[in-house]
Amino acid sequence: MKAMIINKYGEDAVFEQEEIAKPSLKSGEVLVKIAASSVNTVDTMIRKMGKDLPLSPEAPGLLGMDFAGVVEEVAADVSNFKVGDEVYGCAGGLADLPGTLADYIAADSKLVAKKAKNISMKEAAAIPLVGITAYEGLKRAGISSGQKVLVHGGSGGVGHIALQLAKYFGAEVYSTGGGDKQLELIQSLGATPINYKTEIVEDYVQKHTNGAGFDIVYDSVGAGNLTNSFNAAALNGQIATTVSMVELDLTPAHFKGLSLHVVFMLIPMLYNSKRETHGKILSDITKIIEEGALKPILDDQQFSLQDAGKAHARLESGQTMGKVVIEN
Repeated sequence: MKAMIINKYGEDAVFEQEEIAKPSLKSGEVLVKIAASSVNTVDTMIRKMGKDLPLSPEAPGLLGMDFAGVVEEVAADVSNFKVGDEVYGCAGGLADLPGTLADYIAADSKLVAKKAKNISMKEAAAIPLVGITAYEGLKRAGISSGQKVLVHGGSGGVGHIALQLAKYFGAEVYSTGGGDKQLELIQSLGATPINYKTEIVEDYVQKHTNGAGFDIVYDSVGAGNLTNSFNAAALNGQIATTVSMVELDLTPAHFKGLSLHVVFMLIPMLYNSKRETHGKILSDITKIIEEGALKPILDDQQFSLQDAGKAHARLESGQTMGKVVIEN
């Protein structure tokens, strides 16, 4: 089968097309003919950092985590999928799990779910990593109907899914963005846009919550922005973040009694721990999509499997609106 391989990691790493063996199934796996995959920031980090990032595969590496495609074969002990099923998942591209920049993947069936009938393969491939991340963060923060939720970075990969899910769960949703296009997208997805370049935290907290703060802050920007999240949260509020590799003064969080939820959705894949949770979340997301309450936003540029390097460059350009997707 065709695959795009990284033979040497680093800033100058390149993808090279190679013919490699079609994977054979192990217990609990499904063989999927990949129709599309998407590029996530962690994919670009692995390409550049290699083994300096502990979760990277050994070189030569087959990267790519998200996929959508059609089941061609199921292991004897798999009963919840059959040949011909259209599925999606986040199941490879790190540690010892071969990735999705190839014609096929042998995926752990626990990490897979049937895709929604009302979206394309390309749209489905955009969802798994960011969808699971958004869903997990909101659920761990205890989201419930009637709450006020602030999503930082609502036009980004995780953010644009998080604000739609928060709205689906009955919250009143607000989201920060930094430009007209970002703010327009946020508004089109049903959230109240906040321009973080022109409005300081104290002002928008006063404007939208009468100074009380937001019940949940989903921070998909993280790092230094966590201080803004602490300042925007209500007393005893909940913070969910995807980026917490930072030294930070937690004093504001202490005096407000905040709870901090760090979301690192790759844990089940890395440690083979509770992988069925991911399949369950994706099944829930499928239902939400089929109800018409969630739609992934795709970048407007087109990429084929042979364009994997260009797709990575596109994501790293900072010019994207929505997910970068590679079609097989």
